[in-house]
Amino acid sequence: MLDAAISGAPLSARRRFPLASPLALLVAAFALLALDSGCRAKADAGARTLRIGYFANLTHAQAVLAVASGELATAIAPLKLEAKVFNAGPSLIEALFAGEIDVGYVGPGPAIAAYARSGGKGIRVVAGAAANGVVVVARKGSGITSLSDLRGKRVATPQLGNTQDLSARHYLSAVLKESDLGDVIPIDNAEQGAMFSRGEVDAAWVPEPWGQRLVTETGATIIAEEKDLWPNKEFLLTAAVTTPEFLAARADVVATVLRVQRAWTKRLNEDPDRYVSALGDALFGLTGKRLGPAILPLALRRVRFVDDPSPETMATFAAWKADLGFDRHDSPGGRGPADLDALVDTAALRRASAATP
Repeated sequence: MLDAAISGAPLSARRRFPLASPLALLVAAFALLALDSGCRAKADAGARTLRIGYFANLTHAQAVLAVASGELATAIAPLKLEAKVFNAGPSLIEALFAGEIDVGYVGPGPAIAAYARSGGKGIRVVAGAAANGVVVVARKGSGITSLSDLRGKRVATPQLGNTQDLSARHYLSAVLKESDLGDVIPIDNAEQGAMFSRGEVDAAWVPEPWGQRLVTETGATIIAEEKDLWPNKEFLLTAAVTTPEFLAARADVVATVLRVQRAWTKRLNEDPDRYVSALGDALFGLTGKRLGPAILPLALRRVRFVDDPSPETMATFAAWKADLGFDRHDSPGGRGPADLDALVDTAALRRASAATP
């Protein structure tokens, strides 16, 4: 029929669309078959792999140790495990939205931003992971001895819009009444020590072990723990997240990840000193820098490992984001979602709990 249609067309049309030879048609068919096979092979490879993302932070210790010990790889077999390390939440969320990871560990701030940005359809928080573990550190010689001294100072945070960035901006604007937040400067955790040494920033609002590293390596001083600014002196810092699509298709895999996480939560809370060496080795493998012997034991005391996703913390950070104007950038139409009801889904966590003694 195609030949007949072309042969009945004007000559000019036939010149633009010459009849394909049988050989050309055969080559095209093989090309399409190869393309289809390649796509299916890529999809099959993705279906056989769990891709997990986390930070080289003490506050992501369950993921760090589950991967480094090989326990997670064993638990998900015959799936293959691929791990990717990020500096802060926004970059991990970009990877989650791009389909580069399936499960990730991230702070409430970026998780809420992702929820708003996707109209509530792009992300699900399936568990908590760590609480507290954030310190405010003042550079030696900065003259800062308390939080009130941060007014007008240059304060480093890990990344624009990450959880510590939101906390710092909220405190400076809501408590210290700073109208200009231009001195809150997003700087990669690993670069903050050098900037402290050069006097380019005055303080940092950072997760562990980066805070203790600044103290040990630059002579800085911890002037506050963020937990002391929260009701009951506790807030969720790290959550386990995935996409609704992955959760629906691979709920068993998500539950397995959380089962392994729960085992590490229990170990780290019951006897944290026992795992200092393993955690130090794992972080060295991720960052290429060995932490000083006193850093991890001191930093561990400031973190509580959890599995509960703390919707209350999520609601607080959502309110702060709105107050700071981040929702104008994060959500369609410039407004955040009416509620966070669909953000937290604990079905996989309950399944993991049932499978864990």
